[in-house]
Amino acid sequence: MAQPPQRRDLTQGPIGRTLMLFALPTLGSNILQSLNGSINAVWVGRFLGESALAATSNANIIMFLTFGAVFGFGMAATVMIGQAIGRHDVDAARRAFGSAVGLVIGGAVIVAILGWLFAPDILRLLATPGDAMPLALAYLRVIFLGVPASMLLVLLMMGLRGSGDAMTPFWFMILSAVLDAGLNPVFILGLGPVPRMGIAGAATATLIANHVAAIGLLATLYIRDLPIRLRGREFRYLLPEREMMRTIVAKGLPMGAQMLVMSLGGLTMVGLVNRLGVDTAAAYGVSQQLWTYIQMPAMAIGAAVSAMAAQNIGAGAWDRVNGITRAGLIWNCVITGAMVGVVLLFDRPVMALFVGGDSAAIPIARHIQLIASWNFVLFGMTMVIFATVRANGAVWAPLIALIVALYPVRIGFALGLEPLLGGDALWWSFPVGSAAALAMAAAYFRWGNWRKGALIRPREVEEHALATAEPAGRLQPTG
Repeated sequence: MAQPPQRRDLTQGPIGRTLMLFALPTLGSNILQSLNGSINAVWVGRFLGESALAATSNANIIMFLTFGAVFGFGMAATVMIGQAIGRHDVDAARRAFGSAVGLVIGGAVIVAILGWLFAPDILRLLATPGDAMPLALAYLRVIFLGVPASMLLVLLMMGLRGSGDAMTPFWFMILSAVLDAGLNPVFILGLGPVPRMGIAGAATATLIANHVAAIGLLATLYIRDLPIRLRGREFRYLLPEREMMRTIVAKGLPMGAQMLVMSLGGLTMVGLVNRLGVDTAAAYGVSQQLWTYIQMPAMAIGAAVSAMAAQNIGAGAWDRVNGITRAGLIWNCVITGAMVGVVLLFDRPVMALFVGGDSAAIPIARHIQLIASWNFVLFGMTMVIFATVRANGAVWAPLIALIVALYPVRIGFALGLEPLLGGDALWWSFPVGSAAALAMAAAYFRWGNWRKGALIRPREVEEHALATAEPAGRLQPTG
């Protein structure tokens, strides 16, 4: 079968150049997602007011936690696909993708039904403010209706990246973002023949955008005959075999748990910051807006490293796996370091967009940036290292390292040093926590047994894979 021009063989060519060309579309997708969220927040805030904006924030917390699980399962399937493509076993790639789709979409339908029914109880559990409650309920119920299509879209994009195609997901992310941002005011205000829907219109715009993008991407799989498409007897892969499902769940849950751990750590830090007063809380909120963009290159490079490492592990090219890690570390230091420098040089005018040029929060936010922003270079290095080890199925060490770095180290430092450093203890806790995570990641990469794991696969696939794997490292998925 001829290889589509947009799908890269990540086991060939110069490592550094291939890595960056693969990472750039993922970076573009991440930026589009964040910009789309910001634009939608502007529409809701400007047209419907603060209560509506608070309502969407409460609903989005729920959806973030819901998508944590699918992200973990998607990452597990992505690396299994990457390893299969690396060893030229297209059937195994389709088996992994079909199993992930069957498992996740089946669960998504259940989540959508239960979410619709119990949305009021969920919002009460979150202590949603009374005036925001009816708005949040209207928004959340429509969002829950779109969960199956949203999760299918995520799985399709992750599966294609695992097969070496980062450009096709990027084009459909553009489509989804443009539709979502463009349809928001139409449905909120009821422009033209469309009825005025208020906050439910914002959710409806997202629902339509995700359905159009998911259907379009699914059609593209078949029109271009991409490697992960299913035909004929292959549709039976949508009913996961026990071993395959156990692998995806066992490797995916720890990855999904990392998102939960990070969310809880973030909420804990917000609680500590809020004790320092309104101006400091606003300054921290502004800093987080900037950090969202600073960390994007690291996340994109980490995703590219994971996909490249998986394919090369599947091909038994362990010399390239080490080179991929090195290239990822270098690119991260260069690009993330440059992002930090740009933000520190031009932070004041950007901050003024959020709180006004005369706000007392700006000097505090600039102080936070000086102390804490550079920690994202360390954060990115950790992401690269753990992206490599996850590409061979090591999922627990990254989760344990994250828990240790966030809680005993970061939160412990912030609380323990607060009497001595005051509020600065909170800002210094970021680089301290990131340094601890990097030290644990480097130690595990150097001395851990992540190279010697074995991927659990159906027996007929396992026999072939073990015959082609190098003794130094058999194949596993990520999570």
